[in-house]
Amino acid sequence: MSQVPPSAASLRGAVDLSSLVNRAAAPAGAPAAGGAAMPAAGGPAGPGVSVPSLLLDATDATISQVLDLSNAVPVIVELWASYADASRVLAPIMQKVVLEYGGRFVLVRVDTESNPQLTSAFQAQTVPTVAAILAGRPVALFEGAQPEEAVREVLEQVLQLAAQNGVTGSAIPADGRTGAADGADAADDAEPVEEPLPPHHAEAFDAISRGDYKGAIAEYEKAIAQSPRDQLAIAGLAQVRLLDRLDGKSLDEIRSAGAASPGDLEAQLLVADLDVSGGHVEDAFDRILGLFPASDQATKDTLRTRLLELFEVVGTDDVRVTAARRRLTMLLY
Repeated sequence: MSQVPPSAASLRGAVDLSSLVNRAAAPAGAPAAGGAAMPAAGGPAGPGVSVPSLLLDATDATISQVLDLSNAVPVIVELWASYADASRVLAPIMQKVVLEYGGRFVLVRVDTESNPQLTSAFQAQTVPTVAAILAGRPVALFEGAQPEEAVREVLEQVLQLAAQNGVTGSAIPADGRTGAADGADAADDAEPVEEPLPPHHAEAFDAISRGDYKGAIAEYEKAIAQSPRDQLAIAGLAQVRLLDRLDGKSLDEIRSAGAASPGDLEAQLLVADLDVSGGHVEDAFDRILGLFPASDQATKDTLRTRLLELFEVVGTDDVRVTAARRRLTMLLY
């Protein structure tokens, strides 16, 4: 969930991918990831542009083709990593929502582990990170896993910005996948998994793809009960609990409630959830840590529990988590 809706000003301040384009090994129109050809610069304009699929992969070498495509159709870029449970949580949601738009977007996925130049260019501090590219310029959207409703809300904002910048075409996929009904097959194809997931993890991911966050929470809790040191389940549980807390609530609703009730603990914690979901990690941590000095012990316990959970969402090895953990230790002792 983006903290500030994308705007025309976002385009002017977007990260510059020109250096990647200049270094790209493949010329426009050359095969993209998976061997499919992307549209070349100066290709079909107007209402329809042919693409291999609405769900594509991109690399450091094929970014120029993605930029060419973004002149006609809004491109959504999802930077992911196989080690990040949040990437697995977000992937089926992104695929489902993009397909529902029937060609008004193309989703391009970037493996951060094998594409360091793109990862650096998009300034991805955590994975997953999601951005849009419109007319060759990237616009930051959000970090971390998001509820389906929040993803849809952000994409609606991207459509408005795209229209302002003349990017109003539609993608016509050669593979015929144009609707939400294809989402399950697309999710299976998009991210190969070398080993089968443990049963409760698999059930949790299936529940997430259905928008059943409480069902996913139950499955992760079962996995942790069976294996208390299952770090993927612990991180997954934190991610899904965050999604569940934000589900059905709008950005304005959360922020208004927090501003109107500074003494309402749950309202303040929900704003912190929103900040983490939008990539404003330090703001979230500052909000929670700032509540400690005036809190009684029971409230401190609640704050600590939520903060530790958000540490798992962001990633326990993240430098921002390390700094916040240090502050938490000083406040507790």
